[in-house]
Amino acid sequence: MLEQFHIHADLKQQLSTIHEKNKQEAGENAHLIGKKIYKASDNSIIEDAITALLLGKNILLKGPTGSGKTVLAETLSSLFQKPMHSINCSVDLDVEGILGYNTLQTKEGASEVTFVNGPLMKAMKNGHFLYIDEINMAKPETLPLLHGALDYRKMITNPFTQEVVYGDDEYRVIAAINEGYVGTSELNEALKNRFVIIEVPYIQGDTLKELLLAESKLKDVATIEKFVAFASDLMPLARDGRVSEEAASIRGIIDACDLGVYIPVMRAIERSIIAKLNDETEQMTVRELAESYFFEG
Repeated sequence: MLEQFHIHADLKQQLSTIHEKNKQEAGENAHLIGKKIYKASDNSIIEDAITALLLGKNILLKGPTGSGKTVLAETLSSLFQKPMHSINCSVDLDVEGILGYNTLQTKEGASEVTFVNGPLMKAMKNGHFLYIDEINMAKPETLPLLHGALDYRKMITNPFTQEVVYGDDEYRVIAAINEGYVGTSELNEALKNRFVIIEVPYIQGDTLKELLLAESKLKDVATIEKFVAFASDLMPLARDGRVSEEAASIRGIIDACDLGVYIPVMRAIERSIIAKLNDETEQMTVRELAESYFFEG
């Protein structure tokens, strides 16, 4: 798989060596290694992400919802054969959800407090990847605790145990962000400066056609091509703010393709895409566009 990427020869050899080494050492953590493969219309997206990680950088994947950021993170985990722990951010995310928590355990009849490592601690101590999804959904006051773990120090003091934890040399962070999404906050500059930023646009054209044929249950090429054209018309509407980003989500398109094998395509689009939109005007816009491709009489 590495042959298709234009990466500096020294780095490509380094990645090949890392891949084989980690594959042998994965052991009980093998289930945490990504399985999916991101299909990019522009390979520089993956190439630049690989290069940044090999150079010891953390990366921030920036793009609309449903553009494939999580799949790209899984692909990087697979290419490095590196187990990846995950944090799904929300306004309810607290320190325990990131670092871990104290719990009571009974040993030899006596109770004692034991700390259970959370995703960040596991990644730092074991030299794994940490994926932070929708990082700007977290409360701004929660994120500063990541600063030390994201800069050159790779260090954090556990407030529950006072242990000072230093990240392994191979520990990396991959974060994802949906800018302008409802419920998100703008990342402060101090946090943003700890990442190399990779733009992840919507997948379109032949790349989307290839993805739908590979990932969905729909195998009729003519119908797939209609879905590709439908998606290509949805994407500029989402970019211009005329419809929500959910309308152009690749996940929604795949779901509609799957359902469209067994129920009428317009109904499949209604269930998978249109019903997710809250605004009636947006629903009408997407419905009329879909009918221009899939009108069933």
